[in-house]
Amino acid sequence: MARPDFHGIYPMLYALFGADGGLDRGAHAAQVEACIAAGVHGLAVGGLASECNKLTVEERHALADWTLQAAAGRVPVSVTVSDNTTGGQIETVRRAADAGAAWAVLQPPPVKSASEAALIEFFGTVADAAPIPVGIQNAPEYIGIGLSNAGLIELNRRHPNVTVLKAEGPVMTIARLAEEAGGALALFNGRNGIELLDSLRNGCAGMIPGVETCDVQSRIYDLHRAGEEDAADAAFREVLPLLHFLMSTVDHLLCYGKRLAARRIGLGAVHDRGPATAPHPAGMRTLEHWSRGLGRLGT
Repeated sequence: MARPDFHGIYPMLYALFGADGGLDRGAHAAQVEACIAAGVHGLAVGGLASECNKLTVEERHALADWTLQAAAGRVPVSVTVSDNTTGGQIETVRRAADAGAAWAVLQPPPVKSASEAALIEFFGTVADAAPIPVGIQNAPEYIGIGLSNAGLIELNRRHPNVTVLKAEGPVMTIARLAEEAGGALALFNGRNGIELLDSLRNGCAGMIPGVETCDVQSRIYDLHRAGEEDAADAAFREVLPLLHFLMSTVDHLLCYGKRLAARRIGLGAVHDRGPATAPHPAGMRTLEHWSRGLGRLGT
């Protein structure tokens, strides 16, 4: 199977909750509109920044459905699948495909002792049944389990529908994987874009950052793709301290990144679903300092 041309900035949408503790569909639709207006190249939903570990199966499906309905085909949508069984993942991928998802990203089951052979079998079973291209989230630093480069390449060889990889890691990890994979996988890095340009220059097709700086990161990506490297570097230097502050841990990003995104979208108070990191005055002061030049998202 030919590698699909997925590329660019795909912000991972936040799960936004109302005061009643449930998902807020209106706020989610506003988030989708703001991201599209900001010039993103696609949207991602259902991953760690979407708090998939705090959502019921029905809520995860609802969040994907709302995203696809609000996007209405204007940009491609990637749906991350976090079900713990192959049957559950197959059902979720097929449901997302029927609703219009362009590709799916499979998370590994929460079995940290699983062998590489078992993971390849798990992912391969889902990929073979998937009607859309499939990617793997390989993020052992955040999930606690993953595949080696050799395992990822073998997975693609046995199951050609595995054509995308969300490989969250430092640039040297990305560079080695890109070299060894030889173009078989469309690589996306995450980590909120803290190595955006280095990742792109070393084999990544795109990034999956947070929502809060998706306009800035989309502009940097477009400058890079147009060959305007000096302008891309200058824009990246301006936002890097903010990205560095936000991406210390996923919980930290959920606390401060979500609040910055809500502010830039024009939403009201952020309601956390516990357990969650509570904002600290020092953290809010730091956030305000490094984001002081950022206005309304998408304007």
